[in-house]
Amino acid sequence: MLRRPVESAQYLSIRYTERLAEAGIEPSVGSVGDSYDNALAETINGLYKTELVHRQGPWRNMQDLEMATLGWVDWFNHRRLLGPIGNIPPAEAEQNFYAQCDVLDMVA
Repeated sequence: MLRRPVESAQYLSIRYTERLAEAGIEPSVGSVGDSYDNALAETINGLYKTELVHRQGPWRNMQDLEMATLGWVDWFNHRRLLGPIGNIPPAEAEQNFYAQCDVLDMVA
């Protein structure tokens, strides 16, 4: 008997969920039917398109866009200033956080 891929996916999903429960792991999933599951990712995608793709385009080729994307991601993750954390870059906030942690806290 052949199964449709959707049926197989449901079967595997149940087994996967059962295996997580056996291991004492709580799956990280959103609730069914809401629109918040991908909200953060879509926000970042929107910023990327607004700040880089549309503002600095048109692009000559995909390689140029890929190289510019690498630079934008580096800036976004390491150098942009964030008001909620004191107008410092995320990388600096992370360094400050770990500098305040006790060595035993980081091991645990």
